[in-house]
Amino acid sequence: MLQNIFYYGPGRRNTTQLCLRRYLVRFFLYATFLLLAAACKNKKPVEVVKADVYYTCSMHPQIVQDKPGNCPICHMELIQVKKTNETKDEIMLSAEQIQLGNIQTDTLGSALMGDKVVLTATLNFDEMKVNTVSARITGRIDRLYFKNTGDFIKKGDHLFDLYSEELNTAKQEYLAALERQQTLGNSIIDFKQLLQSAKNKLLLWGVSESQIDPLAKTKQFSPLTAFYSTATGYVTELPIKEGQYVMEGGVVVKLADLSTLWAEAQVYASQLALVDYQGVATVQLPDMPGAAITGKVTFANPEISTDTRINLLRISIPNTNNQLKPGMPAYVVLKSRAGNALTLPIDAVLRNGQMAMVWVQTDNNTFKRKMVETGLESGDRIEIKSGLQNGDVVVVSGAYLLNSEYIFKKGSAAMEVHKH
Repeated sequence: MLQNIFYYGPGRRNTTQLCLRRYLVRFFLYATFLLLAAACKNKKPVEVVKADVYYTCSMHPQIVQDKPGNCPICHMELIQVKKTNETKDEIMLSAEQIQLGNIQTDTLGSALMGDKVVLTATLNFDEMKVNTVSARITGRIDRLYFKNTGDFIKKGDHLFDLYSEELNTAKQEYLAALERQQTLGNSIIDFKQLLQSAKNKLLLWGVSESQIDPLAKTKQFSPLTAFYSTATGYVTELPIKEGQYVMEGGVVVKLADLSTLWAEAQVYASQLALVDYQGVATVQLPDMPGAAITGKVTFANPEISTDTRINLLRISIPNTNNQLKPGMPAYVVLKSRAGNALTLPIDAVLRNGQMAMVWVQTDNNTFKRKMVETGLESGDRIEIKSGLQNGDVVVVSGAYLLNSEYIFKKGSAAMEVHKH
């Protein structure tokens, strides 16, 4: 039979081959159609990507996608945010971010600034009334009669006993000169001058007249020499202990007279022009409510710290009955000018010692940073001298969070460029 189909002469062979070819072509076309139909049936619809929006997470704003979905971190549904043409100094937040960051704004306007400047200060020793008691000669401290910091010492109090070989030798020389004067008084040698020279050496090394006179009478001396305080005050430093050797000129004790103290206040460089250096300053103490002490500005540091842009003012105040203690915190109130000025809450201004900056709302949910020059501070308000205009909408709450978000999104390098 196969022979009849495929091998019946040349004519029959050609007809059979032609039918077979047609059959194979139809088979392959039909199979291709079935495969394409199955593929089209299982194919998902193409998602249309919107070019003017992006999707982010309100809890994790670093997640940015061009199509909707869930956050890979917290699995919350991504929110849609419209793209804007932000400048390098601008940042746009979603409504959820503004609500979570508690970002609030206020309109800049004029207000009456107070006629005084309040500065933070600390009470310190009056360095003009700090005295140092030093050793006049090298020796060993055999005994100290005041051993605690804070002890009160009066001038003339017995301070310490010193053992010194040089001082004992000088005592012997003085007694020898005294004996020779009494024995050989009529000699051609002027023993009176020798005796005075030996006495002057003792006086130079800190031995008093009241100690030398008994030495001349008894003609005996102790190996220990008593030394007395040359000043009155409270012990602030006691670097030496019993049994230690002290060198000539070495500090034995430092004494501070607390009848007056210094209130050292910190003032920003921008506030220096507002300070009346000839006026009266009032010092208030948080630890003593109701206490107000008047004083005068006695010193203003001629150098401003390059790191903090802060200057130091010193006000001398009396310390009646020694009620005030060094180290106490204080407030210094200084008279200043009064007048209308553009003001903001202090928290709205970001300062780092090199610049002052605020965030201004320029559009819906869009904020731009601006450099400003600050002036007088009064209470919780600060004067804006330049950089803003009356009517600008400024961020007054959440400025630090807004700044952190800007650095997080655009990097700290962008902030450094803005500083320059």
